[in-house]
Amino acid sequence: MNAPAFLGVIPARGGSKGVPRKNIKPIAGHPLLAWTIQAARHSKLLDGFAVSTEDEEIKEVARRYGAAALDRPPELAADDTTTKAVLKQVNQEIGGPDAAIVLLQATSPIRREGLIDRTIEAFRSGDYDSMSTGGWQMQYPPHGVEHRRQDVKQVFVNDGSVIVLKAANLAADVLFGAKAGTLATSREENVDIDEPFDFWLAEKILEKGLSEGWLVEPSLSPRK
Repeated sequence: MNAPAFLGVIPARGGSKGVPRKNIKPIAGHPLLAWTIQAARHSKLLDGFAVSTEDEEIKEVARRYGAAALDRPPELAADDTTTKAVLKQVNQEIGGPDAAIVLLQATSPIRREGLIDRTIEAFRSGDYDSMSTGGWQMQYPPHGVEHRRQDVKQVFVNDGSVIVLKAANLAADVLFGAKAGTLATSREENVDIDEPFDFWLAEKILEKGLSEGWLVEPSLSPRK
């Protein structure tokens, strides 16, 4: 059996309620989308990647930073559109039944060098249906319930940075599948942008990563 092709998918629709036009809003000197494209460009294990969008301005930004732009039908760009529906459409267009989809959320822009490849390697290390990055968070009881901090349980929270999944999951109308693996990452990488505070926090971490050398600044695609 041949190894699956690893297809990177970056969903980036034009609409956004929490932070208007957030996918192309400048952050640390570049459009938000550019940071995820840069991570995909540096991956050694992705066989290809594309930005899925219905928005012409997003398509232009994607191409400038070196990503293919895949047309998304307008009906898959609504507020209630699921990620699963978007991935199904992309896989039908450029994937296939034996593909492995690598979901890269533009709203999770902080990825240390090699994170995509480490997640793919973790996925390949066992018979996983999916492998997701994220972090452990304290699950406190409701206010007013007495507790000791050492008794508080932790729960793994998917951060949306990298999710590797079998295309067969989508055919079965599930995202993660029965055997869902997890890869814990650093606290800095767990930021998921949903509101202005998240955007501010992500920018501070991006600037920190650049100054400390564990992030690479996005670069424009060479003109052909």
